[in-house]
Amino acid sequence: MLLLAYIHPLLPFQLGILCPLRAATGVPCPLCGMTTSVTAVTHLDFAGALAANPMGVVAVAFGVYLLVRRPDQLGVSMPLVFIVLAGMWVFELNRFGII
Repeated sequence: MLLLAYIHPLLPFQLGILCPLRAATGVPCPLCGMTTSVTAVTHLDFAGALAANPMGVVAVAFGVYLLVRRPDQLGVSMPLVFIVLAGMWVFELNRFGII
């Protein structure tokens, strides 16, 4: 993920995938902007990353953590996942001017 995000701007074509929810309804999904955000973080553009989707910064930090620590297991709280996704969706709805 990190290597692809770093070389993404250097490619002669774009790898961006249009969000199906946004394409069909105009409503962004919670993950809209993640490619832009992760790419920005790998190029140390934290302001751009936070503007696109703040969770991109978290995703890169978590990816680096996994590379460094290499834990045997990961415990994930499903209620926390739903709360984070809901927060991400509120952010995206606000960013696109829907709420």
